[in-house]
Amino acid sequence: MSASETIGVDLGGTKMLVGVLDGTETLWGSREASTGQSEDELVELLVREVTEAREARPHAAAVGLGIPATIDHDRGIAVSAVNLPLFELPIRDLVSDRVGLPVFVDNDANVAALAESLYGAASGMRNVVMLTIGTGIGGGLILSGEVYRGATGAGAELGHTVIQADGPPCQGNCPNHGCVEALASGTALGREGKAAAESSPDSALGKLLGAGETVDGTAVTKAALAGDETAIGVFELIGGRLGVACSSFANIFQPDAIVVGGGVIAAGEVLLEPARRELRERALNPMNKTPILEATLGNDAGMIGAAALARTELERDGG
Repeated sequence: MSASETIGVDLGGTKMLVGVLDGTETLWGSREASTGQSEDELVELLVREVTEAREARPHAAAVGLGIPATIDHDRGIAVSAVNLPLFELPIRDLVSDRVGLPVFVDNDANVAALAESLYGAASGMRNVVMLTIGTGIGGGLILSGEVYRGATGAGAELGHTVIQADGPPCQGNCPNHGCVEALASGTALGREGKAAAESSPDSALGKLLGAGETVDGTAVTKAALAGDETAIGVFELIGGRLGVACSSFANIFQPDAIVVGGGVIAAGEVLLEPARRELRERALNPMNKTPILEATLGNDAGMIGAAALARTELERDGG
């Protein structure tokens, strides 16, 4: 059985992407909603989709799972998740036993970082910090060409770096305050956008709110890209907060680049330029020259990285 085809699963807070890949080429794929489901329902959905993928591509050699959770990599356990109902779940063995393939598990931002370092914005770079900004903020690290996971596999939770000690409570199951996730995620973008709309009723955001429409991160992004000054101001705030965190990551890791992906990157330079400005002002020399790059693999990064994880781990194990 060739390891060239592997199944990659990106299990997000709202959706699950499943694909059979050969490198970056998707040979088969599906997308299913994952929000609002219990732990057991998520496992059943996962098994069903992987089984369907294997039936479609019977030569697939292994499965990689990218999950937004702290992971015990060696034991294949999803320890806990902020935005999904997962707790001490032996997900590797549960899925492997039922689908009959080797399964490898990692944090979703770790696999996105792997994908971007192999095929995307950081291709060829050996030291990469990856941030995935959506409902929350995930973090992944490639150090000296290898995924860095920490002592048990739960490391690189960069979204829970505190940038404001007396800041707002973090979301989901995080017990902390002032995390960059609480202050610069897509959730925070929507919250700040609604507040800006309320204080600026004549702006595009204000008119949207006045018409009874939802002001969320997507709405703020659309308004900013259309030139609405109020929405651009929201991104100055969110991007600046992101830059505060990035300056610390630059100082700590001195990466070749910091790559930003996830849904919020749809704002592009409107988000990234304030972040770069903060990094230049705050980080030590020469780390203040660290580039902040837009991820290039889009919504498929997690799926591509999960499939790459399965392939590299299988080859490492001699499969």
